[in-house]
Amino acid sequence: MKPTTGTTVGVLHPGSMGAAVAAQLRRAGSQVLWDPIGRSSATVRRAREAGLAAVDGMAELVARCDVVISLCPPAAAEDLAREVAGHHPAGIVYVEANAVSPQCVRRIAHALPGTVVVDAAVVGSPPVGGKQPRLYTSGPPQAIDRLNELFAGTDVRVHPLGEEIGKASALKLAYTSYQKASRVLAALAYGAAEAYGVADELLDIAGQRSGSYLAEPGYIPKTAARAWRWAPEMEEAAELVADAGLPDDLLRATAAVLSRWEDARDADLSIEEALGRLRDRRGGTVIPPR
Repeated sequence: MKPTTGTTVGVLHPGSMGAAVAAQLRRAGSQVLWDPIGRSSATVRRAREAGLAAVDGMAELVARCDVVISLCPPAAAEDLAREVAGHHPAGIVYVEANAVSPQCVRRIAHALPGTVVVDAAVVGSPPVGGKQPRLYTSGPPQAIDRLNELFAGTDVRVHPLGEEIGKASALKLAYTSYQKASRVLAALAYGAAEAYGVADELLDIAGQRSGSYLAEPGYIPKTAARAWRWAPEMEEAAELVADAGLPDDLLRATAAVLSRWEDARDADLSIEEALGRLRDRRGGTVIPPR
């Protein structure tokens, strides 16, 4: 691997997290490239604001980069890795940083022979406004040392977990299975209480318990707007717990509930609008909100 000084990094693709991470790398002195082909106007805007340099397709990106970081919706992770593999990425470090199962990361590593693959997971909000997410990593020590150097002095904190591919992904999904399922359960509980006119009383009860998601109904619209990303993560988390010999029914059900918000992608909804999209009006008795 080349030395960190003058390292060129590719980010696939600059969503809200990817663009923020890329901006941190830019400020630390790395050149950061991205591939605009097929990307939305919102992605183009984020990349421009982060100071990323556009390339003419994936082949050029792979040829010019020393490190490639994959930050995309989990359902696209394997296809993206196979696309990179088609451009002979031998010698680069490929950082698989999506919310996918350990089995998926191992398949990705297998699809990239000759490439140094690091299993990674971002936990926390995008590094904007002083927020400091953690980048958990597992894989070859030399590659992880390199990531430590790349992110030194930034708001992204690298936390190594050892050499075994799959550890970082397992940690991410173990956390996200609780965090996101809890948000969905909170939305359901609030929606039920609101339908029967006792939402204020529910919030009063929840407010007596520190750290309860039930006390944050304002997060329900945010959950709806992010459901298009969260539902695939819950499917990956279900695969994780099933592989551990645990029942995956709750996480599969959480993914199914989130899928009802699939048309709310990045929407700016009110609590009432979010709950309205969640309610099943295809059959049975629906109690209107009071």
